[in-house]
Amino acid sequence: MNAPRTVLVLGSTGSIGTQALDVAARNRRLFRIAGIAAGGSDPGALAAQALAHSVDAIAVTKPTAVEDLQLALYAEAQRHGYARGEFRLPRIFAGADAVIELISAVPVDTVLNGMPGSRGLEPTLCALETGATLALANKESLIAGGPLVLRNAKPGQLVPVDSEHSALTQALRGGREDEVERLVLTASGGPFRGRTREQMADATIAEALAHPTWSMGPLVTINSATLVNKGLELIEARLLFDVPCDRIDVVVHPQSIVHSMVTFTDGSTLAQASPPDMRLPISLALHWPNRVPQAAAACRWDQASAWTFEPLDDVAFPSVELARHAGTVGGCLPAVYNAANEQLVAAFLAQNIGFTSIVDTVERVVHAAGEWHREPRDLQDVFAAEEWARARAAEIAGTGGK
Repeated sequence: MNAPRTVLVLGSTGSIGTQALDVAARNRRLFRIAGIAAGGSDPGALAAQALAHSVDAIAVTKPTAVEDLQLALYAEAQRHGYARGEFRLPRIFAGADAVIELISAVPVDTVLNGMPGSRGLEPTLCALETGATLALANKESLIAGGPLVLRNAKPGQLVPVDSEHSALTQALRGGREDEVERLVLTASGGPFRGRTREQMADATIAEALAHPTWSMGPLVTINSATLVNKGLELIEARLLFDVPCDRIDVVVHPQSIVHSMVTFTDGSTLAQASPPDMRLPISLALHWPNRVPQAAAACRWDQASAWTFEPLDDVAFPSVELARHAGTVGGCLPAVYNAANEQLVAAFLAQNIGFTSIVDTVERVVHAAGEWHREPRDLQDVFAAEEWARARAAEIAGTGGK
């Protein structure tokens, strides 16, 4: 029997990270979690994860979290009946470079990057440098640093975790590259499906966070409400599959059973369908190209059901067409789109701007970003584009960078 694949889980206390650990716990003959990384604000949760999986190392980006984490580890060990001398304390990395140090110090077969936002870019590049398979849930790192990521990725090294891109990867097995006509991304439509822009103008934070299908962190959930998330996925699909943005469609599918589709040149469309459960694409990414048996429940065919599809309302949700523009132009413009959005989502969650102001302001920032159409030469170029975008977004929104 083959040895289990060793895995690092970056963002282990987030939604993707906790589900990845659940997949590993259910399949210990397939996976061993060698290390975990998180911000460090919940040392108890990290300690429980570390002990449950006997990890070799932990990274926390909060430099002051080390003592609390050590105490939590000892407390967790005592709860499991270990005497103090019996428990081997995992190696702990702390501070701004902790995740990079973890990736460099603990060789593994697979790195799952489930970190939030574009802060995941440097870990993405570092993981690629090690030669490990990169299971990428952090789409923002690919979007922000697309040319850098693709330049560093070896063929087959980058495996998507997003349910939509996992679905596309699976469907693309059904034909040759030159037979692909269009990619079709499905969207649930979010909590405001069917509403006009005017009806969304006074949307509350609670309404925007009430996603009808998925349980996610606040940034991704707000992005799903504005459909910026679908715009980011369009750019991600462009980069992952080398299909031009004008051949990538978005269709609203409220049931979230069909996760995406590929239309081929002969008129055939292949779809990947399964009940919404991120453990399926996570397990496939961790074990790629092999499937994990019983990773998630399958569709039931002994019960009546209906799947519906409807066109996206680009007037109510202009974020997707704006992303299509940014993805077509390329260069650092996708990084500008993403960074401006992150700034404005934070402003919305702080109750400094209204819901529709998020995308309205992102659009103004993108159209003012002519200097950032150029390709990034290195990380510093990406960071500079993001810094400019955040500052411009705060200036336009009148939040003063708050």
